[in-house]
Amino acid sequence: MIFAYNKEQVGDVLMVILQDTKDIKRDVERKGRVARVFDEAGKTLAWNIFDVSKLFAIGGAGQVFLSEEQVATLNAELAKEGFTEQLTANQGPVLVVGEILEMVDHPDSDHLHICQVEIGQDSPVQIVCGAPNAAKGLKTVAALPGAMMPDGSLIFPGKLRGEDSFGMLCSARELQLPNAPQVRGIIELSADAVAGQAFDADKHWTA
Repeated sequence: MIFAYNKEQVGDVLMVILQDTKDIKRDVERKGRVARVFDEAGKTLAWNIFDVSKLFAIGGAGQVFLSEEQVATLNAELAKEGFTEQLTANQGPVLVVGEILEMVDHPDSDHLHICQVEIGQDSPVQIVCGAPNAAKGLKTVAALPGAMMPDGSLIFPGKLRGEDSFGMLCSARELQLPNAPQVRGIIELSADAVAGQAFDADKHWTA
């Protein structure tokens, strides 16, 4: 579940994105300040909450992270308009330090690799990566499902040439970090970076 807000570009609208909606035929129903976006089968794909600043103070220009109290306010607004579904707050950071524990070649690609990445959870996650500098033991930045990248692209679980991928390993350019190298390759963090820790550009990034 991705919350996004950009008053300058979109208006006073909170967008709540539940899944990748590319190539899906969509319809919309609106009640009050709440609009539900759904597919042909009736499955909810996203919500738009209009005039959201009248419900609580909000700012930003991209992905936003809401408190439990703010999400409860949104759920009350949905219920008031007769919707029975509930929103949930973001659980944990979506950009974290990741360490590549294992890496094998993708069976159906000459440049992709299937990586097992430590992100501080009970077990590593599988991420398919095509960076030329990806290597076992490398610490980098993992964008997990539920992340919105600086260019507006969304990270959801998916498949790359038939192989499951639960996130993306990021380059400094994709993260729009200052003085990012304009070459292919994921960011290489210091060996003392802690896997699973929220990525902090001021702490982890040195150009």
